[in-house]
Amino acid sequence: MQQMLVSDLIPIFVVMILGYMAGKKHVFAPEQAQIFNKLVLDFALPAALFASIVRADREMLFQNTTLSLISLVGLVALFMTSYVTIMMFFKRTKAEAAVCALIAGSPTIGFLGYAVLDPLYGTGVETGLVVAIVAIVVNAVTIPIGLYLLNAGGGGNDGGPKESNSSALIDALKEPVVWAPILAVILVLLGIKVPAVVDPSFALLAKANSSVAVFAAGLTLAAYSIELDKEVAYNTFFKLVLMPGVFLIVGWLCGLDSTVLQMLVLSVALPPAFSGIIISSKYQVYTRTGTSSLAVSVLGFVIAAPVWVYLAKWITS
Repeated sequence: MQQMLVSDLIPIFVVMILGYMAGKKHVFAPEQAQIFNKLVLDFALPAALFASIVRADREMLFQNTTLSLISLVGLVALFMTSYVTIMMFFKRTKAEAAVCALIAGSPTIGFLGYAVLDPLYGTGVETGLVVAIVAIVVNAVTIPIGLYLLNAGGGGNDGGPKESNSSALIDALKEPVVWAPILAVILVLLGIKVPAVVDPSFALLAKANSSVAVFAAGLTLAAYSIELDKEVAYNTFFKLVLMPGVFLIVGWLCGLDSTVLQMLVLSVALPPAFSGIIISSKYQVYTRTGTSSLAVSVLGFVIAAPVWVYLAKWITS
């Protein structure tokens, strides 16, 4: 766990602080953060998602049907719970609720999945299985749902009127961050292998994803400042306590193997997906609260991670 803190979480803080300082000292103007976000959302992130998903294979997805069903149903159900409750409790618009769900209801599995699980559980098949399944659900299911809800709520069309359901769906599918992971899933299900010779091209572009996304989050923090209120606390609770708690109970009741259950719980307890922050900043929806929720959740994960690993071990012992 100490290695995870040093090698995974501290670099996030360092890069985010650098972005924050650059924004505060006006090295970059607030509007320039949009350029970084566009680079990540339209190019680097789709490349990273595509490259990570196509590494899976069809056998991995069907090797553990229980794990796949728990991940799919659980992540989508909790995503929609975040979407509905934030409108009920905090009177947010549908567009704001969609972005909130992309943040509070989605773990950053593509960025931190292997980095957190490998040091604890090794690089075996089970680790790859958990990361691949959770990554596919987050990137190929919940992100498209979130963008659809964002467009349907009038948040993705430059403040214009709300779109019809069909128009919102079409607009969501046009986004590279949506169609790239969906294409990757289709290729995996069809058993089509992407030639290894193209990996370096995807990898070079994908490497910009994490660092630029975190730096841009720091710039956004500098423009909006961190706020600590009931809504940020609720989002942090939802991400770090409710989500892993639900998965722990459901996974235990469904008889998941102890190690697989530990990895699944830790995966969904990861801090919010940076893709949600990027989408928030691009469309200028839920930016201040979303960025504050990310910052607080990253800090909280340092405490939550070892607690959930211990509880998962204890409940299956």
